[in-house]
Amino acid sequence: MVEHRPLRDLVAYIVLSLGVLIFAFPVYVAFIASTYDAATVVSGNLPLTPGGRMLENYYRAVFVGGSRFMNQPVGVLLLNSFVTAIGIAVGKILISILSAFAIVYFRFPFRKTAFWIIFITLMLPVEVRIYPTYKVVADLRMLDTYAGLILPLIASATGTLLFRQFFMTVPDELLEASRIDGAGPLRFFWDTLLPLSMTTVAALFVIQFIYGWNQYLWPLLITTKDSMQTIVIGIKKMLTTTDELAEWQLAMATAVLAMLPPVAVVVFMQRLFVKGLVETEK
Repeated sequence: MVEHRPLRDLVAYIVLSLGVLIFAFPVYVAFIASTYDAATVVSGNLPLTPGGRMLENYYRAVFVGGSRFMNQPVGVLLLNSFVTAIGIAVGKILISILSAFAIVYFRFPFRKTAFWIIFITLMLPVEVRIYPTYKVVADLRMLDTYAGLILPLIASATGTLLFRQFFMTVPDELLEASRIDGAGPLRFFWDTLLPLSMTTVAALFVIQFIYGWNQYLWPLLITTKDSMQTIVIGIKKMLTTTDELAEWQLAMATAVLAMLPPVAVVVFMQRLFVKGLVETEK
């Protein structure tokens, strides 16, 4: 029996609303700033209502160029970030789910040792392996390529651990039933494990997509051409400090555009996640 307490519910909603306002207000200010000229943005008297240069600023950012320091249009940078984020998310999920499947359902020498070696890599900071990774990518001539942006980042010890723990909760009766039906390992994986793992896949995809989208250090190291750089690098270049006034309105428009793909992925995957939970309960 659920007990209803109106006062406690009201306090909870007030606290939740305040939290939403605190987090959403800077985003709103960024959107407002993207609708004015640079002088209005830096004047310190920025209104809280949209201005009249929204279409001009967004058109210039997407199709012409972000600023005098960024020669490529923001549309190109968004495409690079999207391809990189999708490649990293899909690659991490594929490698993690297959490696977890092998560790849990196959018996081979040093099986647990292999898992712990994968797990130990979580304790290595990125800075420790950034130089050898760069050296390998450079030797393979993958600088300024999508392969160089994606492949070194698709291994995921976290994803392997997550799928391993989930597979260990799957009843052994399902495996036995698949064997009785004459299904091989791949058929069992495709018809049984993968549908059961869709909620985990959706959750991990969101995490890894945002991880790939927000990458800064690795793309900064291996990209020398403006046409291969990502949106995060583009925003940083727009805010380069010089004697001239930074084009803040274009930087804010770019920041707003950079938030849209991750939000869209979260909304889409949330529906898939909820759908998977409902099907699991049935």
